[in-house]
Amino acid sequence: MAESKHEHGKMDITDQEKTFAGFMKVATWTAIGVIVFLIFLYAIAG
Repeated sequence: MAESKHEHGKMDITDQEKTFAGFMKVATWTAIGVIVFLIFLYAIAG
């Protein structure tokens, strides 16, 4: 088995960064949508 020394901070994480950015975008827009929907419900029922 090949022995390789691990070097902290050397891994390419561009795919993980893109995935996390996409997740945050979806989470943000979902939260905004829920808030707008709740305001709309309050305006109708309130």
